[in-house]
Amino acid sequence: MPTPEPEALPARPSAAVLRWLLDADPALRWQVLRDLTDAPAAEVAEARARVAEQGWGARLLALQAEDGTWAGAAWNRGWTSTMHVLGLLRALGLDPASAPARRAIARVREHVTWRGCGPAECADNAFFAGEVEPCINGQVAAAGAWFGEDVRSLIARLLTEQLPDGGWNCEAERGSTRSSFNTTLCVLEALLEHERAVGGDPAAAAARRRGQEFLLARRLRRRATTGELIVSDRKGGADWSQFAFPNWWRYDVLRGLEHLRAAAARPDERVAEAVALVASKRDAEGRWRLDAVHAGTMPVELDEELGAPSRWITLRALRVLAWYAAG
Repeated sequence: MPTPEPEALPARPSAAVLRWLLDADPALRWQVLRDLTDAPAAEVAEARARVAEQGWGARLLALQAEDGTWAGAAWNRGWTSTMHVLGLLRALGLDPASAPARRAIARVREHVTWRGCGPAECADNAFFAGEVEPCINGQVAAAGAWFGEDVRSLIARLLTEQLPDGGWNCEAERGSTRSSFNTTLCVLEALLEHERAVGGDPAAAAARRRGQEFLLARRLRRRATTGELIVSDRKGGADWSQFAFPNWWRYDVLRGLEHLRAAAARPDERVAEAVALVASKRDAEGRWRLDAVHAGTMPVELDEELGAPSRWITLRALRVLAWYAAG
């Protein structure tokens, strides 16, 4: 696939696409205003405030039980648990300072443990103390840092688990010495949220940069040893060129690029191939489709259909193209 020059990738949506993006749930609308328009900060803040009051965000908050959990569990194999809902609320951009968010997080902090959801030795751990797998702990720490919780002990543990190649792997405790793209992205997102929350953490920042180099050295989808294209994930067979939202713990190329953009990494030639893949998926109307839906029960439906134009994928793709074009 030819690697594009930044100026060859127009990152601004057409007027029609922008209207389509803005005609959306508050969780999506406020991010479109912030990232794709010149809307004043007050307008963006007003739109964001509605996430807790209307649509997907409000529906997710309403599902929390009095014991602080969602679906009665810290974690489950669907997408309805406390961890998954908090991760989705973070992706929707729920304002951590809003009263509904503070009430929900206080319930989690005060009541939710890992009993029945992880290894026996973690049963009495408070939710934001996490359990043992770096993939899960990365998701817990990312949500915790976003919502202003103290996740320093969890971050410290993740730093000790970084592998020599720069990434992380839940299989390391069973002898794996090679990092997983899936686990690495979960941890990188946690490190970035933690750095933002505490105003800078040199150790976390250094670990994050090494983790980002793990991705960049592999051009976000190639083997380090041979340069061979990784067609699908060994764990579950997911095709990394097929874009999903929400991603949950799963990696794809767009998710990798979105992290680099969020981390303000400077794009170089190692991301060009991945960016070209994203650009190639734009349809004639300037929109992107939802390529994949990961099996499992959603806590709320996000009104997107597999194979149809997706506002979430379009927003994320346009953000990545704008980041790349800005150099």
